[in-house]
Amino acid sequence: MGAASEFIRWFADLGAQDVPLVGGKNASLGEMYRELSARGVRVPNGFAITAAAYRAAMEQAGAWQPLHAALDGLDAANVDDLARRARAARDIVYGAALPAQLAEQIVQAYRRLRDEYGPELTVAVRSSATAEDLPTASFAGQHETYLNIGGEGEVLDSVRRCFASLFQDRAIVYRIENGFDHFKVYLSVGIMKMVRSDLASAGVIFTLDTETGFRDVVFVTGAYGLGENVVQGTVDPDEFYVFKPAYRKGKQAVLRRSLGGKEVRMVYAQGGRTTTRNVPTPPAERERFCLPDEDVLELAGAALRIEDHYSARAGHPVPMDIEWAKDGVDGKLYIVQARPETVASRKSGAVLDEYTLDGHAAVLASGRAVGAKVASGRARVIHNIGELGTFRPGEILVADTTMPDWGTVMKTAAAVVTNRGGRTCHAAIVAREIGVPAVVGCGNATECVRTGAEITVSCAEGDLGHVYAGILPFHKTSTDLSTLQLPATHIMVNIGNPDTAFQTRFLPNDGVGLARMEFIVAEHIKVHPMALAHPERVGDAQVRAQIAQLTRAWPSPPEYFVRQLAEGVGTIAAAFHPKPVIVRMSDFKTNEYASLLGGQCFEPHEENPMLGFRGAARYTHPAYAEGFALECEAMRRVRGEMGLSNVRLMIPFCRRVQEAEAVIAALGAHGLVRGQDGLEVYVMCEIPNNVLQLDAFARLFDGFSIGSNDLTQLTLGVDRDSDIVAFDFDERDPGVLGLIRMTIEGARRCGRHVGICGQAPSDYPEVARYLVEQRIDSISLNPDSVLRTLREVAEVERRLGIAARAAQS
Repeated sequence: MGAASEFIRWFADLGAQDVPLVGGKNASLGEMYRELSARGVRVPNGFAITAAAYRAAMEQAGAWQPLHAALDGLDAANVDDLARRARAARDIVYGAALPAQLAEQIVQAYRRLRDEYGPELTVAVRSSATAEDLPTASFAGQHETYLNIGGEGEVLDSVRRCFASLFQDRAIVYRIENGFDHFKVYLSVGIMKMVRSDLASAGVIFTLDTETGFRDVVFVTGAYGLGENVVQGTVDPDEFYVFKPAYRKGKQAVLRRSLGGKEVRMVYAQGGRTTTRNVPTPPAERERFCLPDEDVLELAGAALRIEDHYSARAGHPVPMDIEWAKDGVDGKLYIVQARPETVASRKSGAVLDEYTLDGHAAVLASGRAVGAKVASGRARVIHNIGELGTFRPGEILVADTTMPDWGTVMKTAAAVVTNRGGRTCHAAIVAREIGVPAVVGCGNATECVRTGAEITVSCAEGDLGHVYAGILPFHKTSTDLSTLQLPATHIMVNIGNPDTAFQTRFLPNDGVGLARMEFIVAEHIKVHPMALAHPERVGDAQVRAQIAQLTRAWPSPPEYFVRQLAEGVGTIAAAFHPKPVIVRMSDFKTNEYASLLGGQCFEPHEENPMLGFRGAARYTHPAYAEGFALECEAMRRVRGEMGLSNVRLMIPFCRRVQEAEAVIAALGAHGLVRGQDGLEVYVMCEIPNNVLQLDAFARLFDGFSIGSNDLTQLTLGVDRDSDIVAFDFDERDPGVLGLIRMTIEGARRCGRHVGICGQAPSDYPEVARYLVEQRIDSISLNPDSVLRTLREVAEVERRLGIAARAAQS
């Protein structure tokens, strides 16, 4: 049966090269424990029972022949026969006594581990399979793990149960589907300190964004209790992003966070220490993040060290999929598993696929979008595993949650929709692997969607995915970016929604010409900034209650505004880093501000708000100065604490030079000093006075961005909100084009950057051509018109003899 050294290996003696001996899971734990413990990656100590021990146990028991009798000729499609034969195989393996030498080795190792951690130690007993003819194969999620095991007898029994789990129904099907011989796949068992996350929290980390493959972020998810709920999608977890380049430079801050529902927490059942159950999470805990910022940043640091280590070994970047757990007894964070990520990291930036809905319908359910695609079909609502047999290929699977046993059915689905789960749950992972859209964490999808109903699942509209009634038309556009020439004129994008930033960054671009603060305030913050600065001045008790509900997870209402705005802008800036991101300070009109929660208490009524109290006029006015201070604090955090110095600020609707001077002074008073730490401040050129006094404005600002909408309005005297005179609103009017030409000439004369961020070049190719002919520095476009306008600009430059740049990398 082999020497004793064949049976037991401590983590300190294992490494990545030992996969054939102890399987991927144990080899990875040993690699991290041995190589990274001294570098701040905390891994629970433990030991592995080798695959040779499994073989020895089977040989001593004479189990091979009975196992062949149980499994030979198996038809996996016959579910009843599969269940019967698998149960027989498990009984054979579990009934095989452990060789005395092996049992003694396990007991001695367990005692040594107990001496290290103390008499109260419990352990996790985890399966780690390996294939004789393909030791790098992944068997993740196929075999059993036993938690919180205490005592020598329980440890030995759990080892036998792990061995038997090699013949779980799902494991047998997996091997058949992937061409593995049942008798050449062996099981190793890892025994390690149990991290008591049942008393704290646990989750999953990816060292890239799982939806887009964007590699400059660490994505942390977590919920209270044991981590199984996050992995399986039983709960909607909290989500956090950390920006890698800034973290590496010492600017360690959470880039963005999302509060999950965390509906239940997995704990150990009363009177049964090793069995688990889900209990409701108290409302107060659901409304708090499961991790403070310092823990998120510690996990991000550990994830980066793990990624760096595996990348150095491989000789190329290796994004990682990592499981973490926080011990509620010692309060420490542990890494309990790590493996290379194999789905999002395969995404290629060479071909850009864009899905666009061409119709509208009622929204039946909404949740987190997985995969930027659209699919239509008939819905099949599955309430329990017994109903899986009714599922037909091409249908859309709608369920409360999904489990590993559902894999075969899910591979035939057109899309997946679940009530529960986050973007790292089982349903999300499988959907990415098979390339179908999924909307997870809807809450009520199984109630709102009926079996047989025709529905459309759209994940092409940002982080929020929607399930629409009916079959909606859509189209897909594919562009090969590897051959796309960039024009000499810089092509930038207009963006307001942080949810779309990571995806939009893959468009050929030179940065963001207009990041709209208003979208973040209206869609994510939803409250008037002055109502957050002075909630006591909000007269409506119901509105005050709504504000209190929205701000419940933050230290104070003003901090809610600052952090939400900073994280929204920071997400956009990180997505396009190190390219410039020009952020326009708030440009709501009074009627738009009044529509925010609490807004009516702070806004005057104006007959023509388009020409009223808006833009720069508000920033130093007593009625809004405190709101502007909150905006400035958010931008200071983005550039300072988050390290996103690629952010430039832009002042909208600045009527007079004296007004500009006051705003520049106010920015400086709030810590945003033009020129300090490379800060550039631009001004919107959208009022004729901006053009007529361009030289004076140029002394105060670093660049100009032409706002063609307002410039057209004020040049032609047309209220662009008025339907009755809409026919007179035309950005192509010679007078408007003349002012644009004067702006470009003046900016070049003053040595200032000049671009355009208005709608005109997105809507009218002839305007884009005119701008190129006038030698504008940059054109900023809505994402859906970038590729079309880029080609148009390149053609104009070719005719003018202007050399294009290299293809997009």
